[in-house]
Parts: sequence; structure tokens; C-alpha cells
Amino acid sequence: MAVPKLQSLTLVSIIERSVREHVERPALGYAGESLMSYREFGQQIEHLARFLQDQGIQHGDRVALLGENSPQWPIAYFAISTCGAVVVPILPDFHPSEISHILRHSDARVLFVSERFYHKVEDLHLGAFQCVILLDDFSIINPRTSKATLRRLIEEGSRELRKIRNVAMRLVGKLRVEVRPDDIAAIIYTSGTTGHSKGVVLLHRNIASNVLACAEIQDVHERDRFLSILPLAHVLECTIGMILAITQGASISYLRKPPTAAVMLPALEVVKPTVMLTVPLIIEKIFKARILPQIKSKVLLRMLYKLPAMRKRIHKAAGKKLMKTFGGQLKFYGIGGAKLAADVELFLREAGFPYAIGYGLTETSPLIAGCTPSLTKYRSTGPVVPGMQIRIADPDPKSGIGEIQTRGTSVMHGYYRDPERTAEAFTPDGWFRTGDLGTIDDDGYLYIKGRLKNMILGPSGENIYPEAIESIINQSDVVLESLVFDDQGTITARIHLDYEKLDEQFASEGLTESQSKERIVLLLEEIKRTTNEQVSVFSRLSRVIEQTEPFEKTPTQKIKRYLYAGQRGEE
Repeated sequence: MAVPKLQSLTLVSIIERSVREHVERPALGYAGESLMSYREFGQQIEHLARFLQDQGIQHGDRVALLGENSPQWPIAYFAISTCGAVVVPILPDFHPSEISHILRHSDARVLFVSERFYHKVEDLHLGAFQCVILLDDFSIINPRTSKATLRRLIEEGSRELRKIRNVAMRLVGKLRVEVRPDDIAAIIYTSGTTGHSKGVVLLHRNIASNVLACAEIQDVHERDRFLSILPLAHVLECTIGMILAITQGASISYLRKPPTAAVMLPALEVVKPTVMLTVPLIIEKIFKARILPQIKSKVLLRMLYKLPAMRKRIHKAAGKKLMKTFGGQLKFYGIGGAKLAADVELFLREAGFPYAIGYGLTETSPLIAGCTPSLTKYRSTGPVVPGMQIRIADPDPKSGIGEIQTRGTSVMHGYYRDPERTAEAFTPDGWFRTGDLGTIDDDGYLYIKGRLKNMILGPSGENIYPEAIESIINQSDVVLESLVFDDQGTITARIHLDYEKLDEQFASEGLTESQSKERIVLLLEEIKRTTNEQVSVFSRLSRVIEQTEPFEKTPTQKIKRYLYAGQRGEE
């Protein structure tokens, strides 16, 4: 499908065009249930936008949106935009104290909150808002109602006040709001690996231009079916999984429960998605928990797997089964948010699975580099997207690795109420500092090498990239995840093992608890040895620590490194 022509680079222009061009096509709904049409979608947006105006919401006012993925989420998102107001999406994983900070810092006047996450705001002074609206059915919460009464009403599914949809349909007159490309569309508060939350200010033109760039890269049309599993409050799912789909008239199905295997498998069967977005952890778990054990459980297969030609054939066969699991009609499986394990990417390539890796940040709306599955290169995120530029700053003379810097129409306006950090984020000549390290090949393909802040300086000035060492450690079939850092001059790895697999193995061998602990010590030493055989002398691990609990992660499943680096741990 051709890239759409918009009257202006605004979210309002996007939704008006989509409703007009795809009137009776299915738009949104839950997997396995009937989907509302674009006509109904547009009507609900207009009704809700009129109601918000009736409540006194004006151009530039901030409106917070806290809830799980649902058809009501995009209705609220576009209704807020249609009013000329600013969406403040809040990740459901945030702690109540973080949510409280976001609501205060953004000066949100209205709060949309779902029943599932109402407990995270029930202790706040709700009377400070113009109104508080339950996202599930757009009913209003009376701030004077006691917390106990309100909790009971929510649990019973009752509503004591009017329904917005009914009120809005009685309102007369046309929405009279001019939304311009340079108006603020959203303020997105990030939860990064450094522990510092920032409000990223994205203009309408930032988001709209990134959507159009994505439409140039990957053909998406009105018969495509998206299955949404990443949180909509994250910019990757919001821009590409929601706004791109709506721009092209595709349909989006949501899950009524969190995306566990038990919930996803039936949904995949019924939706048969053509497009999905995900983070590496999901496909890595599938590979390590389902595909690799089947290969290694048979002696002959395990031996053949060591031969490249046979490995490719085995991967191809496994890939066909995987495609069937995903509904059999997948054409784009987008992976972003963190680095994909090398062995898993090799499997996807040799299996013929239609994967593509994108690179970007919340600050870039998000996509900076990416491509369609047929044009991927191993370990690369693809070339820069239309409308953006990238450069490698201060590259290492030998490796060519340096900080990735970018500029273009998708780069943020700045950090909300934070001029100092905004200034730090840009170079004197106007390029945005990503904080990521990478190289560009002769074809313009970008390769991510790690985070600038994570880089370790070796004893003789060598650049050591923890992520490269972690990718080798994680190839072990008994390792779930790892973290490499500089601990007082020694390169150390924290390793979280697959205890479920090890417990089964140790039980079958009849090992006692003390024997199991001894075996784990030996396993960690073996992982250290095999890793050191595959890295440069100056990158070798001096020490390994067992990480008994899973690492705490951001919503995109990146480890919060600042919580662990430098902790001595057990010898």
C-alpha cells in the first residue's frame, strides 16, 4: 500500500483520514471477538473528545492515560489528541510512587484509569483532577466517594455516575480545535536502565513523520491483522503497533489478559496475525524453552546440529512449526527494545522466519533504523529510516565504533520542564546523543555494540563492551540472562541460571541439595571458561556471581543495570 498523504503531520489528520477511507473495515477489538469498524471507532473518538471539551479540557492541557491494552486505550488516546490536549501515557508496570510523580510533574488535569490499575492511584487526592474516568467503560469516578465504597463499586462492576458515551452523544456542535504539527502530542515518561525518569516531549510531527517512515519501510495495508502484546504506553507499540496500523486501515486485536503462553496461543490461532511487535525476551524464551530442548534431546540431532548444513535444515523445519504456532500468516515480526541474542537471530534467519530488528528510542518517536524482513542483515538493525540521519561520533580508529547520533523529523522537542538535561542530550550542532555505541557498514546498515555508559576501559585503554560478552554467556542452554560489569578493576558477570531445567536434571540424577549447589559452582566456572575462550584477552571474565533471582527490568525487558553493577555478591 502507498504511503498515505496527510493534510498535516498531526494525529488528528491521521485519524480523520483513516475513518474516512476505511469506514466499514474492522478496526479494534479483543482477540476472538467482533471488532468495531472504523466508523464506530471514529464516532467514539468524537463523542469522547466532545465530552472532554465539555469538561473544560483545552488545547495544551495534559491528560494522563493509565491502563492495560484494550480498544478503549486508542479511543482515549485519539480523543485527547482531537481536543488538542496532550496525552501522558503511563506504563502500568510503574510503581504507585512513580505514577504519583508523573501526574504531579505533568500537571495532568484529567486521569483515565482502568479498573485493573485503579489500586495504584486510589490513595491519591483524586479531587485535584478535573475528572477521573474509568477506561473500561468511560464512566466518571466521583472523587467524593470513599475509597472503600469506590473499591466495592469497581469490584461489583457498578457505576454510580453517568456514562460518558451517552452524555457525549447529546452534545451538539462541531469540535472547533486547530491542531498543528508543532503542537505537543504526548509526554512520555521513560523508565530506563539508569533509574532516572524523564518526560520526553513528542510533537505531532515527530510521531506522524515516524509513522510515515515506517509505512515506507514495511508494506502494511487494510487487510493486515495486528496482535498487540507490548504495552501501548510504550512508544514502540504506540507508534508502530497502534498508530501505523490505524494509518493504513489495518485491524488490531488485544488480549483480555496478560500475554502468557496460555493466553497467547489461542489468540494466535484465532487472529492469525500478519504483523506483531515484540521484545527479544519473548522469542528468546521460545527458542531456549521449546525449540533447543527438542533438538538436544535426541543424540543424532544433537550431533547433526554441529554441522552448519544440517543445522540450517533443522532450523528450517523448526521454523515451519514456529510459523504455524503464530497462526501461519505472519509477514512481519518486529523486534525492538533490547538486543536480540546472536544464536536466536541465527535461528530466525536460517528458519526463514519473517523477523526484522528495529532500533530507536522514546526520544526519536521511536524508529531510527530498520528494514523489512527480506532486507535484514545478521546482527544489524538495518539502515536509517526516511527522514532521519545518523552519524558515528568520535569513532575508535581500529573498530570504527563510536556514539550513534541522530537528527531528523522524529527527534523529540526536549525533556519536559528539564532544560539542563535537554541541553545535555544534544550536541552543539544539533544532533541528538543516543548514548548507544555502534558502527555503520558500507551499505549504510547500523550495528549496535552497546551503551556508552556501560563500556569498560581495559588496563591498557582497550574498549570492552559488556553486551558482547553477555551475548556469549547467554548462548549456554542453562543461562537465562547475565550482566557483565567492571567491579573495582575486575570484569565480573552476574549469571541467572535456568533453575527449572537444572532442578529437573539434578532430580533425575538423584543429587542432594548440597551436591546440587556444588554442581552449580562447577557450571558457573565452566561458563566462565568457555566464555573466556571466545573473547579477547583483555575482555576475559575474572569472576562470576550466581544471580539467584531474575534481574529487575524495564517495561521493554532491559536489565536495570544500576541496581546490580558494583554489588559484591557471594563468592
